[in-house]
Amino acid sequence: MSDMRRREFTALVGGAGLLLAAKVRRARAQQPAMPVIGFLNGQSSRTWAPMVAAFRRGLSEAGYIEGHNIIIEYRWAEGQPDRLPTLVAEFVQRPVSVIVATGGNNPAIAAKAATSTIPIVFTSNDDPRKYGLVASLNRPGGNVTGVSWFSAELGPKRLALLHDLVPNVTTVALLLNPNNAETARQPAELQEAARALGLQIIVLHASSIGDIDDAFATIVQNHIGALVVAADSFLASRREQITTLAARHAVPAVYVNREMAGAGGLMSYGNSLADGYRRAGIHTTRVLKGEKPADLSVDQATKFELVVNLKTAKALRLPIPDKLLALADEVIE
Repeated sequence: MSDMRRREFTALVGGAGLLLAAKVRRARAQQPAMPVIGFLNGQSSRTWAPMVAAFRRGLSEAGYIEGHNIIIEYRWAEGQPDRLPTLVAEFVQRPVSVIVATGGNNPAIAAKAATSTIPIVFTSNDDPRKYGLVASLNRPGGNVTGVSWFSAELGPKRLALLHDLVPNVTTVALLLNPNNAETARQPAELQEAARALGLQIIVLHASSIGDIDDAFATIVQNHIGALVVAADSFLASRREQITTLAARHAVPAVYVNREMAGAGGLMSYGNSLADGYRRAGIHTTRVLKGEKPADLSVDQATKFELVVNLKTAKALRLPIPDKLLALADEVIE
């Protein structure tokens, strides 16, 4: 091949390569950008890791895999509600495709205050209408929808179950987080139920790790016979600490969700947090696929489970009545 033809061939090949590269760039530019989920939580990544895994499972059930066809950016308030507006602002500025507000109602309230256009999917253990998150459960309106399991409303039922377990106890402690607006009405509801059962309720506050230690010291010093742990994301995140202290001081206690019983708690009545987060993942995929939050009904829990930990009961030398065992949806041995 002559030098001239060699140069012509090289130019032809080079031109074809440039043309192909240009086509590849155009094809990539025409591909839709990978959607981004802004995952906001009021607690810490360490304590909430099982719930994040459950959320990802919900996404995967609809074909969304993190790092493959979806990006998730995480922001954690570390138990400091005043950080939430700043964290949400980062999502709004980016902007993300959808904000998933978890770990109590405060993240969802902060997200709704920050944007009326970016879709928001919340998780809530209470009625979201009470916090102005949605106009109704069936047709939320606006840009907010989510998953709710109404655990905060089950305090009287938990107290009744605890009374069946330890009928000779006359004084019961209620452990709640005073910084959580969701728990504000729980003392009054529990006091009313306690009067009907002939019980006295002692309210103990805990919004930090040290507060939980102090609360158990008060229980021991005042010979309080049993404990109800209120529905709260901070207290749920401290499940290992709370169940360990309850076992150490031999305090029969009832908890909000299955995860607490699984961590060594005596008994729980409510929902599985992990299942709630899985359902939130599914709800999020519906938004990503184009459904409008205004028309996407709030996913409501329809089943509440009683879980009894027999191993913990034996350690406490506490017999479980046959009636209670018959009611249990799950017995941990």
